[in-house]
Amino acid sequence: MKQKVNTFTEEINNAIAVIIPQSPLSTNLEESMSYSLEAGGKRIRPVLLLLTLDMLTSNHEQGLSPALALEMIHTYSLIHDDLPPMDNDDYRRGKLTNHKVYGEWKAILAGDALLTKAFDVVSHDETLSDSVKLKLIQRLSQASGHLGMVGGQTLDMQSENQEIQIDLATLEQIHRTKTGALITFAVMAASDIAQVENHVADALYEYSDHIGLMFQIKDDLLDIYGDEEKLGKSVGSDLENHKSTYVSLLGLDGAEEKLQHHTDAAYDCLAQIEQQYDTSNLKYIIELFVNRDH
Repeated sequence: MKQKVNTFTEEINNAIAVIIPQSPLSTNLEESMSYSLEAGGKRIRPVLLLLTLDMLTSNHEQGLSPALALEMIHTYSLIHDDLPPMDNDDYRRGKLTNHKVYGEWKAILAGDALLTKAFDVVSHDETLSDSVKLKLIQRLSQASGHLGMVGGQTLDMQSENQEIQIDLATLEQIHRTKTGALITFAVMAASDIAQVENHVADALYEYSDHIGLMFQIKDDLLDIYGDEEKLGKSVGSDLENHKSTYVSLLGLDGAEEKLQHHTDAAYDCLAQIEQQYDTSNLKYIIELFVNRDH
């Protein structure tokens, strides 16, 4: 399984290296876009899409363009998150953040360009039918927009530095949108391409919801006991910024229990489709999310 993940990651990285063509305009905008897009990372979201499609069809190649689009949108969100009005971070994945290298205004435009390029990549995919491309574009726009990632980020920013700590329901709403929406897109895009039966799509949707929350709970835990060198960023920043997290609301043990709850639920979702599919790809993702150290 690790070899399969490495193969998919290499395919994604190879495609990323050539996906941003040079412009006839006399700017270095493409350099700024590529700087963050090629900055590394585990490519969790696009790999998840390819692993899900590989499970459903044994043919992951059709998922490459939506996988690239997903990584572009994730990268644009990181560029914007790192800016001074939001997280004000100097480093991302062990490298200087985009605005520290190219300046704030160009970082904003690089993020804007990656967002729009994502939809361009999906729309020009010649291996997918028009109906599937339309479904993917609709799903991706919802997952990344005001009802998804951007809306979740807005709620998160509004909830910072408040005298009254937010409740668990609000925290989960933030993370289902800010973090979970793109993870859900990864799984459901594969479902759209494979055109699975409704009960399979429903089980996959519930699975994606649980692993999305797992991912964020583990992030919150790593902010407490993670290794700064492996994380590529400082630990304890959530506490310093008075951010509401699973740890601040539930305590360390409570956050660990919540992580286990969603882990068990994700396995239960896969059990619903095990008679039709070999779910080892998606079980591996559960294990990866639970055991990751960065």
